[in-house]
Amino acid sequence: MQTNLADFIKNTPEGEEADAILRSCVHCGFCTATCPTYQLLGDELDGPRGRIYLIKQVLEGAEVTAKTQTHLDRCLTCRNCETTCPSGVQYGRLIDIGRKVVEERVERPLMERFKRKVLKEALPRKAVFTAALRAGQLFRPLLSPAMQDKIPERARAGAWPTRERGRKMLVLEGCVQPGMAPNINAAAARVLDALGVQLIVAPKAGCCGAVRHHLNDHEAALDDMRRNIDAWWPYIERGAEAIVMTASGCGSMVKDYGHLLAHDSEYVGKAARISMLTRDLSEIMPEFEEGLARLGAVIKERVAYHPPCTLQHGQQIRGKVEGVLRAVGVDVVLCADSHLCCGSAGTYSLLQPELSLQLRDRKLANLADTGAATIVSANVGCTAHLQSGTLTPVLHWIELIDRALAGRKRR
Repeated sequence: MQTNLADFIKNTPEGEEADAILRSCVHCGFCTATCPTYQLLGDELDGPRGRIYLIKQVLEGAEVTAKTQTHLDRCLTCRNCETTCPSGVQYGRLIDIGRKVVEERVERPLMERFKRKVLKEALPRKAVFTAALRAGQLFRPLLSPAMQDKIPERARAGAWPTRERGRKMLVLEGCVQPGMAPNINAAAARVLDALGVQLIVAPKAGCCGAVRHHLNDHEAALDDMRRNIDAWWPYIERGAEAIVMTASGCGSMVKDYGHLLAHDSEYVGKAARISMLTRDLSEIMPEFEEGLARLGAVIKERVAYHPPCTLQHGQQIRGKVEGVLRAVGVDVVLCADSHLCCGSAGTYSLLQPELSLQLRDRKLANLADTGAATIVSANVGCTAHLQSGTLTPVLHWIELIDRALAGRKRR
C-alpha cells in the first residue's frame, strides 16, 4: 500500500510505525472473513481492511468525521485479523494510532465524553471500582435487568497461602479483578503454592494501562505502566523469576510495555525486561503437569473452554490451557467458531452494548452446543461477560484445578 503521510505525523515515531504497517497491507481481504463486526454488520468499513483505509486517509490529511470515528469505535481490537493476515499486518498497533488521532480531531457528544471520562477514572482505580461494584451488588434487585446483567454477584476469595517458598513469582492484582473475581488470583496462589512456588502481589502495582490506552488516553496509560514497573522492579532485583498474569487482557498489555515505552529513555530498559519476564499463567503451568498428577488433582468432567482473544490472538498462545486441563483428566472441548470474540473486549461491552450482546449470545449458543456443564476462560472480562447471559457456571480455568486440589485434601 502506497502512503503519503501528512506533515502533522510524518517523521514522528507513531507516523513511522503507522507507515510501515500500512505499507505491509496487500489488500487481500482475508481479514474480513474472521472479523466479528464485519460478520454482524456486513460493511467493508466495519472490517479491518476498511478501517485500514480509513486510518490511511486520516494520516494522509483527509477530513476526519464522526462517521470515521464510529467505524473505528466499533472495532473490538480482538486482533483476530492479525492471526489471519498472511502479510503480518500489525493491525492492533495501527488502530491504536488511528483512534488517538481521530479522538484529537473529533469532539464527541457531551454524554459520550462523560461516560468515557468515568470509565478512564473509575475502572483503573481498584478502590473506586470495588466500592461502586459493592454498591451495585447491594442494590442489584432494584436495578433494571440490563444493569443487573452488568453487575455480577459478589464472589469471595479463599485463603492466600502464607508459606515462604524458594521460588517466587509476581502476580498482577489488577484493577477490576480484585472486586469482581478475587478468587482467581487466590486460586492461582494456592495451586502454585502446592507446587512449591510463592506468588507475590506488589502493593503499589495497579491497572496494567489497557483501560486508558484503549480509551485513547495514551499518556495516562504510560503513567500506569511506569508505576507498575517501579512497583515490580525491587522484587525482580531480589530474584522474582516471572510476572504471572491471570488475566490475559493484562498480559497482552504488559508484554507490550517494551514497545510502548521504547521512546522513554528512563524506562526503556526496564520496560523491555518486564515484558520479557511476563508470562500468562498458561505458559507457567505446563512445567508443573507432572507435579499436579503427583498431587492427585484429577477432574473427570467435560468443560467448554473459551480462549480469550487477548490470549489466542494478542499473545498468540493457543493450546496451553487445554493441555494443562487435559493433563489432570478434564475433557476439554472448544466450541464452533472458537476463534471469534465473545464481545467483552474491555470497555467495549459498555460502549457498544448492542454489538457486544449479539456476540455474547452467539458465543454462548455455540458453547451450549458442546454439552459441557461448565465453561472456563482465561480473562476476567470474558468470564463476567459470558456469565451475564447464562446459568451455566463460568470460571477461570485455574479455579477448576484449585477445586480439584481442595477436593483431594478432603478425601
